[in-house]
Amino acid sequence: MPEMMNDSDDITPVTTGDGSTDIINLFGKYELGKLLGCGAFAKVFHARNIGTGQSVAIKAVSKQKILKSGLTANVKREISIMRRLRHPNIVKLIEVLATKTKIYFVMEFAKGGELFTKVAKGRFSEDLSRRYFQQLIAAVGYCHSRGIFHRDLKPENLLLDENWDLKVSDFGLSAVTEQAQSDGLLHTLCGTPAYVAPEILAKKGYDGAKVDVWTCGVILYVLNAGYLPFNDPNLMVMYRKIYKGDFRYPKWTSPDLRRFISRLLDTNPKTRITVDQILQDPWFTRGYKEVNFYSENFDLSDQDNDKGLNAFDLISFSSGFDLSGLFSNSDISDCGERFVSAESPQRIVERVEEVGKSVGLVVMRKDDWAGARLEGHNGNFIAVLEIHRLTEKLVVVEVKAMERNDGITEQIWKDKLRPQLRGLIHNAVEQVSGN
Repeated sequence: MPEMMNDSDDITPVTTGDGSTDIINLFGKYELGKLLGCGAFAKVFHARNIGTGQSVAIKAVSKQKILKSGLTANVKREISIMRRLRHPNIVKLIEVLATKTKIYFVMEFAKGGELFTKVAKGRFSEDLSRRYFQQLIAAVGYCHSRGIFHRDLKPENLLLDENWDLKVSDFGLSAVTEQAQSDGLLHTLCGTPAYVAPEILAKKGYDGAKVDVWTCGVILYVLNAGYLPFNDPNLMVMYRKIYKGDFRYPKWTSPDLRRFISRLLDTNPKTRITVDQILQDPWFTRGYKEVNFYSENFDLSDQDNDKGLNAFDLISFSSGFDLSGLFSNSDISDCGERFVSAESPQRIVERVEEVGKSVGLVVMRKDDWAGARLEGHNGNFIAVLEIHRLTEKLVVVEVKAMERNDGITEQIWKDKLRPQLRGLIHNAVEQVSGN
């Protein structure tokens, strides 16, 4: 029987024909299977989409542990970053679900498991090492082109699909260009000790792209050798080896591969090889097939509402599911609010008309019940309500109010309108936001 998650508001044991409860039903949408992995803050389960039969991996993250550890920003960033990444060699984030106690990442299931498990059984041939390194660089280069740096690349975070192709996962420590300080560098100390770049140890700031290249070099060494280039039971001794670039090649390493790895594990980030240079290196390009995909098949557009909103907009368009609302409650944000509703657009607009008129506002509908405009109180309150289709059963309602310094807008919204519109909010959202 799968390990239970102690979250009564989102999982339901399902009784089978013989009276047992082997199946755990999550949100009425997924059947949870075996536990795939367990960390300090999360558990990862194999699951099946009840409607489609698709296998997925679900990472259940404890809100309480995240809050206590001060890692709220990391989880928000991981969701935001994974939403932006659509590449054949990166694990796809399908949707995010949340309740009062947990956040669930529903992800593409990598049937082949961790690359670490495979290399732990024995080193790879040079050709196989090259194949996986090429796929790794394809993914890393894609991330860098979008201003995203992983910062925790290692074989444990590299998964294999049913075709034994590589998939980069776990963006929990990743960073974006905007996090760089005034010197243009990142300063957060992070990563796995054996894979950490020497400039991180120097604590003077670092280039996220150069750090990822270093860890890619360590990974390539591991694939070819079957063990780490820098390793010692004494952590400080290991760090000194990393800082000095003190490692030896196994005797079977070809001269071309030695030369290439030395460019990756260059302790000077200024002279270390870049991703663009990697793509031109003779050792790397041997048998290389560039990953071709059409961006429109992978990228999510925040601007295109004609196609309907996707599952991620449950996060970004709802006060219960937005990235801050995953952890806390707010009554009003930027003089407005977003929420998910199971009511029809017509019913929502009609209810808004009823409530608006009851507090002395003039309400003007938009065409096709797509929203409304509210005005009143001698021009002290103006708000626009827009309705977007999310799924067949759900819509996202966005309320934008004109900000005033006198506090009247907030008072009208918070004290008069919002309480009377609460009945429109989908109950799952209310569970999430703790209301």
